[in-house]
Order: sequence, then structure tokens, then C-alpha cells
Amino acid sequence: QVQLVESGGGLVRAGGSLRLSCAASGRTFRSYAMGWFRQAPGKEREFVAVISGSSTRTYYADSVEGRFSISRDNAKNTVYLQMNSLKPEDTAVYYCAANQGGCSGVGCYRNRYVYNHWGQGTQVTVSS
Repeated sequence: QVQLVESGGGLVRAGGSLRLSCAASGRTFRSYAMGWFRQAPGKEREFVAVISGSSTRTYYADSVEGRFSISRDNAKNTVYLQMNSLKPEDTAVYYCAANQGGCSGVGCYRNRYVYNHWGQGTQVTVSS
């Protein structure tokens, strides 16, 4: 069983930056692809970014491409989401999620239902 705990959310002005962290328990962290999703009030949970276990592959939603960067440190069992040039429309609860395998390509990783474990979420609010 993998437990995920997000941190780093907060209130920031438009144009600012935040770095989210997601700490995972367990010894098999490197075998999981790790994704970030977000959910704004009244909207569906949407894909933001994903990184493979070895960090060789990353995919991003079009809305964050070039502004957000996902990375991971397998020695620390942690995945990060660096968010730059934040916009008010980035306001949401951000969740990290772990995929145990059987997925290839961004078309698969965009699907929230292929992720086996989820964190509790961290709020990001961007003011205009």
C-alpha cells in the first residue's frame, strides 16, 4: 500500500511561483509513474503532468506546458511540481497520484482511473 502526502500549496499572486511536493511511503516508489491532477470547484479532476519511474518520460497538459515542471527524487520517495507564471485559472486543489504500471503514452496517463493511489490534495489559490 502506498500513502501519498502533498504539501506546498498556498496563496500566490498571478505571475508567481509555487513548488508542490508529494511524499510517498513504501519501498517500491521507483516502480510507480507519478502524476499530478487538479480539481477546481464545480469542475472535473483534470490531468496536469506525469513522470515515469526513471524520470525518462514526462507529459504535460497543454494548459501548463512550458510553465510547470514535474520531477522526482527516488532516493527521497518524493515527486515535485514546480509551477511558474501562475494564472488565476490554475486555482484548484492539486493531487498527486501513483500508477502501478500497465500504462504507456500520455493518452493513458491522462486518465485518472489508471492511478491506484491518491493523496489528500493541497490547495493552490492564484489571485489576480
